[in-house]
Amino acid sequence: MRKFFGKGKQKDTAPQSDRPSSNKSRSGGRQRQPHQHKAWDLSRFDVPAVAGKSRFHDLGLGLELMHAIADLGFEYCSPIQAEVLPFTLDGYDAIGKAQTGTGKTAAFLITVITDLLNNPQEERYIGEPRALVIAPTRELVAQIAEDSRKLCKYAGLETALLIGGVDYNRQLKKIEDKVVDIVVATPGRLLDFSRRGHLHLNMVEVLVIDEADRMLDMGFIPQVKQVIAKTPPKRNRQTLLFSATFNQDVLNLCTQWTTNATMVEIEPDSVAVDTVDQKVYMVSAREKFPLLRNLLQQDEVESAIVFANRRDTTRRVYEKLKRAGLSCGMLSGEVSQHLRTRTLDSFKKGDINILVATDVAGRGIHVDNISHVVNYDLPEDPEDYVHRIGRTGRAGKTGTSITFAGEMDSFLLPELEKLLGKKLACEHPPAELLPVH
Repeated sequence: MRKFFGKGKQKDTAPQSDRPSSNKSRSGGRQRQPHQHKAWDLSRFDVPAVAGKSRFHDLGLGLELMHAIADLGFEYCSPIQAEVLPFTLDGYDAIGKAQTGTGKTAAFLITVITDLLNNPQEERYIGEPRALVIAPTRELVAQIAEDSRKLCKYAGLETALLIGGVDYNRQLKKIEDKVVDIVVATPGRLLDFSRRGHLHLNMVEVLVIDEADRMLDMGFIPQVKQVIAKTPPKRNRQTLLFSATFNQDVLNLCTQWTTNATMVEIEPDSVAVDTVDQKVYMVSAREKFPLLRNLLQQDEVESAIVFANRRDTTRRVYEKLKRAGLSCGMLSGEVSQHLRTRTLDSFKKGDINILVATDVAGRGIHVDNISHVVNYDLPEDPEDYVHRIGRTGRAGKTGTSITFAGEMDSFLLPELEKLLGKKLACEHPPAELLPVH
């Protein structure tokens, strides 16, 4: 039996279809009084008004949330935050086209946290979250959960992380020990908890679906549909959906899952591409690894992610770099979740300065000081290129991306240039980085 936290009121047992609409308004949602936060005030977070920039100060956010935003050093909204938050904070559904690294995670978390703070619930049950975030990969889910905890630092809201590859009972204990407000999960593990009766989604007020296009690519949409069927009808919840691409399949899902949604598009060429120096080196197959090894040993390479298309290539490159004496780790689907988490933590702390990764494993990497991204293989999907190079050039810094193009994959360049809207200059690598023949 689930534990009850409240003031002794009878829980509403009416079926979902008979429940009244959500108590959050779809207009004027920011006019509610925020919780009091007496130990801190906005005078301690002075951000001057700048023409053409939107401040978080101007959004009517609660002091608990603003305190956390100040701790994180967020002063001005990113383009997607500036465009989407005025609508989502008022309770509207939203569909966002944006790459990783645009600030979309903070945009939907600020929306979620504001909604929960502005609409406190006295009746709470164990295993009944009020907000649900679904994302396709374990690393991305872990990063979202970490960001959520940072933004909830002063809000008194609890975030739970549910991913596969981690002991089920350990995750269950965290859900059963306290009332959880926000659940961030991969679809499969979320369904496990729901089917076993340990998690109940019928009280979800805000649903976030992140990287919908990647969900499609990975075959997760049937699972996501099962999850959504367990939440209240779309008219009784707020739904936020984000995707790097808007193909017809994604647009069909948007129609199914949202109501009168505001659509916001942030194009790739206005993302991290502007802060990244992009190089394309024409190389033969036998030159690739020696070039990579020599490149990573350059003084200017402070930290780097090397992307490969296949797991076996990832492992081969990783093992050869280790043998060459470089400090590196590997992230791919064949690595256990525990080891992936440990490797990513080591990278963030600077214990290792090189990661070799596949695209799926690389999606959740949010580290601000990555100096270089190397595409050991040209990605088959041009969108993946933008995701990859978005790992560098973050947080106002510049970065460098170096792509190896050879006889087997250079035919992919025209589609990539079409997406970027510009030509990529192809050059031979510096002679000093090539092996001596």
